Amino acid sequence: MIEYHVPVLLNECIKGLNINPEGIIVDVTYGGGGHSKEILKHLTSGKLIAFDQDADAHNNAVNDEHFTLVESNFEHLKNQLRFAGAIPVDGILADLGVSSHQFDEASRGFSFRFDEAELDMRMNQQQNLSAKQIINTYTEAQLADLFFFYGELKSARKLAKAIIVKRAVKPIDTVGELKSCLLPLAPKFKDYKFFAQVFQALRIEVNNEMGALKALLEQSADVMKKGGRLVVISYHSLEDKLVKNYMNKGKFEGDAEKDFYGNEIKPFHPLTRKAIVPDTEEMSKNPRSRSAKLRIAEKI
Repeated sequence: MIEYHVPVLLNECIKGLNINPEGIIVDVTYGGGGHSKEILKHLTSGKLIAFDQDADAHNNAVNDEHFTLVESNFEHLKNQLRFAGAIPVDGILADLGVSSHQFDEASRGFSFRFDEAELDMRMNQQQNLSAKQIINTYTEAQLADLFFFYGELKSARKLAKAIIVKRAVKPIDTVGELKSCLLPLAPKFKDYKFFAQVFQALRIEVNNEMGALKALLEQSADVMKKGGRLVVISYHSLEDKLVKNYMNKGKFEGDAEKDFYGNEIKPFHPLTRKAIVPDTEEMSKNPRSRSAKLRIAEKI
C-alpha cells in the first residue's frame, strides 16, 4: 500500500463525526484511507461507505466486512447510497482538495514542480476534459474567467492573452511549456504563489470541483438522519465560503430563508463558529495541512 495521503485534522474529524458504532458513516474522499481506517476502529456493527473517483485510490482499499469503496465522484452521493440501500446515514466526512499522491505523481500533472509532465489534472482519468485541452481550446474570454474566478488572479486577462498568442505558434502540452508562457507575468519573488493559483484554477475547472461540492452539500441534507454530522475540510477560500454559507444558511449565497414565524429554514446547524485549523505541530509534520479549514454541522 502506497503512502497516498496523510490524513489532516484526524482526531478533530473523528470527534466531529460523533460516530454511532452501529450507524452508517460515509467518507466521500477516500484517498489513502487515513480517515476511513480510523472511522472503522469506532464501528461495531455499523458500516463505512467510501467514495473515490480516482482509480489509484482503490489500490488502498481495506479488507473489512464493514467497509465498501465506491468508484464514483461524490456528486453522485444520493444515487449511490440509494443503490446501496444505505439511506439515511449518521455522518458524512469530506476532505476536499488534492491528495499528496496526486501532487507527487508527476504523470498526473497536478503539480508545477514537474516541467516534463503533460498537463492533465484529471482526478477521474476516464473523463475526456484535461488541463491540456482547456489551455489549447478555450477561448480567451473563457480562460480569463477561470483564472479570475477560480484562481483569484487579477492579471487573468493578460494570462489568457499570453496563452492565446503562445498556442497560435505551438500547442501548450506540458507543465514547463505553460510555465514558460506565463512566467513573464508572475509577480517578482511571488512566482510560487502565482503558479499555485494558476494550477488551482485549471484543476477546479477540469474536475468541476465547485459544482461537485455544491451537489455534495445539497445531497448531504437529503441523505442524513436528524442529528447526523457533516464534517468538511476545505483548502481554499472558494470551497470554504460554499461550506460555511451552506452550513450557516442552507444556501450558497444570500440570507437563509425564513418561515411565517421568522424561523430560519435550513437543514443544518453549524457546530463550529470559526473554522478549526491545524496546530503548529501538525503543520510542521504535514506542511500541506497549512491551508486546511474544518467545519462541522449537525442535521436539524
